[in-house]
Amino acid sequence: MSGFINRAFDFKGRCAVITGGGAGIGLACATLLAECGARVVLLDRDPAVEGVAASLGSEHLGVVADLRQLDQIQRAIDSVATRFGRIDFLINSAGVVFLDKALDVTEDAWDTTLDINLKASFFVAQACARHMIDQGKGRIVNLASQAAVVGLDQHVAYCASKAAVVGMTRVLAMEWAPHGITVNAISPTIVETALGRKAWAGERGELAKKQIPVGRFAQPEEVAALALYLLSDAAQMVTGENVVIDGGYSIQ
Repeated sequence: MSGFINRAFDFKGRCAVITGGGAGIGLACATLLAECGARVVLLDRDPAVEGVAASLGSEHLGVVADLRQLDQIQRAIDSVATRFGRIDFLINSAGVVFLDKALDVTEDAWDTTLDINLKASFFVAQACARHMIDQGKGRIVNLASQAAVVGLDQHVAYCASKAAVVGMTRVLAMEWAPHGITVNAISPTIVETALGRKAWAGERGELAKKQIPVGRFAQPEEVAALALYLLSDAAQMVTGENVVIDGGYSIQ
């Protein structure tokens, strides 16, 4: 393997913050980064996140935080910076979805979706970026969705939140590039996490797969591999992008 590749994918000693890291895509990202030598900090509202982080190794950390509370975000990120001395990477993976026809969406469902998918992603990024700016370098990856680029039935709040994540990503990339920070988004199709398999089981899932040219859903590890590239030094010239990983769904 070339020296460039070895250097570009050297994550040893670097610190990665991952929201929603206790399960699903966030956990897949954390596992891959830990395998590559990074120290990972998992932010999740589920207290089980502490045990999940410990299962990755003693050098990793699980932090219980409600990402709807800005004071908890700030305390969590500042504590990470104090403990590890730096924050190199952020993956905003925490998210929720409530399915309903647009005429039936409640205010609570709308506010919860936007608060977690968009507002929390921004304020976690803002808190991390303050430390990254002091370092002169950082990488941020926001999990968006194919729902950011196509309309999906019963997904109005989710589509709105993920489209906004892409717009936010572009502005942050533009403003923070002079400080050595790249900001990108990833937009997956349906991903076969534990929740994804349950939600899309049976005939409903088989019908959905038929709408995807490659004929299947994505695996969490595939999304994690893309995130790893965007965090690596091989992607230093990639910023402000929304990288779609949907098996061709949105090209039709």
